[in-house]
Amino acid sequence: MTTTLTLPEVEALARAAHAAQTDKAGRPYAEHLAAVAHGVAARGGDPDQIAAAWLHDSVEDHALTEEWLATAAVSPRTRAIVLALTKHPGEPPESYAHRVLATPGALLVKEADLAHNADPGRLAVLDERTRKRLTEKYARMRALLGLPA
Repeated sequence: MTTTLTLPEVEALARAAHAAQTDKAGRPYAEHLAAVAHGVAARGGDPDQIAAAWLHDSVEDHALTEEWLATAAVSPRTRAIVLALTKHPGEPPESYAHRVLATPGALLVKEADLAHNADPGRLAVLDERTRKRLTEKYARMRALLGLPA
């Protein structure tokens, strides 16, 4: 019987996997993961969703592979949420939003992700063109997901 990773173990794994990465502002990427995990918890998310928050960008950002995720000691629900939140190259936003909405538990994680991505303090350090592009991108995704503006 395989033991499922605890949340502290998932956090440590995600922090290690993303250790060399930074966000668009040059901050350690793990800060974003922590903010999303805390946002999921604050929104009433369960342990599967919190684990998925820690791992939500791991496959998309090539920090971990889809093959790793397929056999990782995480719940099937956590795995499904991470896969739902993994954008595919060239994928239309509508297809991505449909997958998120069709996967139980994924919307709450994406909501926390978008909230942190669109945080005015986080966006303020970016150049105006990037800030405008990202603000529009996040607003469009919120609308596609049926989330309030």
